[in-house]
Amino acid sequence: MTRPAKDWPAAGPTVWVLLGEGAGGNAQMIALAEALGWSYETRQLDWNRLNHLPNPLIGARATTLSSRAAALAPPWPDLVIAASRRSAPIARWIKKQSGGHTRLVHLLHTQMPLAAFDLVITTAQFRVPEAANVLRATLPLNVIDARRQAEAAKRWAPRLAHLPRPWTALLVGGDSSSHRLDVATAEQLADRVNAVAGANQGSVLATTSRRTPAAATAAIAARLVAPHYLHHWRADDADNPYPAFLALADRFVVTGDSASLPAEAAATGRPVDLFEWPARRSPRSLPAMVKPIHRALVYGGWHKPRRDFAAFHQGLRDAGLVDTPTPAPPPPDMARAVAAIEQLMGWHTGTPDSYSSTGYAS
Repeated sequence: MTRPAKDWPAAGPTVWVLLGEGAGGNAQMIALAEALGWSYETRQLDWNRLNHLPNPLIGARATTLSSRAAALAPPWPDLVIAASRRSAPIARWIKKQSGGHTRLVHLLHTQMPLAAFDLVITTAQFRVPEAANVLRATLPLNVIDARRQAEAAKRWAPRLAHLPRPWTALLVGGDSSSHRLDVATAEQLADRVNAVAGANQGSVLATTSRRTPAAATAAIAARLVAPHYLHHWRADDADNPYPAFLALADRFVVTGDSASLPAEAAATGRPVDLFEWPARRSPRSLPAMVKPIHRALVYGGWHKPRRDFAAFHQGLRDAGLVDTPTPAPPPPDMARAVAAIEQLMGWHTGTPDSYSSTGYAS
């Protein structure tokens, strides 16, 4: 259901962004709110132990919020942007309090019945079922902060000037629910970037991350033989070179254990070599007779499927973003998301050319 454009004030609909604990999800929500161009307010959520209950049992309730969470009180917004599992019951509660007026746009996954949300924006690894209110993006809705990168590049370029060009940035992830970066894999990663830098007679700009195990970091440090600078990530780091590497590198080698690293490298438009290794537990193919049951459990929020990074990576390759010497421009994921929300809210009339008039699924 859309609201007629003539009902909105000139400033547009009112928007709340429900911030959680995940930096990646928060960044995507803020980027989407900024792209919409409407004024928005953030609400920082914090949860109590009840958040561990299955979302279908929680329902449209705010009983999972702790006393530290931002106050949620009327006037209720026209639009709520939220992300991931724990925010889903809160978003639904806000809609209930508004008498059904508030529209819900949810990122990543919901682990709740999809029909409870007006629009779900997701990427392949979350394996959200096809539905008319699901919009599939190739990349996360991250936006490169060009100013931040330029400032970091200005600081770091003199420190790296002694290294021969071209520069290959090595962006290292680490352990996650789906992957384990052990010593043997870290050595293979170092060998890969050595080969890339050696073939181009250049050097390596390497940085680890919060999830990189210490043993893997040590293995990479011992194995790098190309001219290089290796940054060891620290929680108290006041000048992380990551944004500078995105701005300065001529090409990238990135680990495939997350969506953000390959996405941010691909957004530069420069060549990206995606380093993959076997997941801890890969999604298994289901017998045909079981698939409808599995889909119903996922659609209803009773089952969270394992993330399928292989499907996400294949989407990047199909779009020409990685593992090619001449990358394609990043797809217009943000423009499609904005157009879908504008249609949902009745901000613009007619059907934008960037998505189907029969629904958002693609």
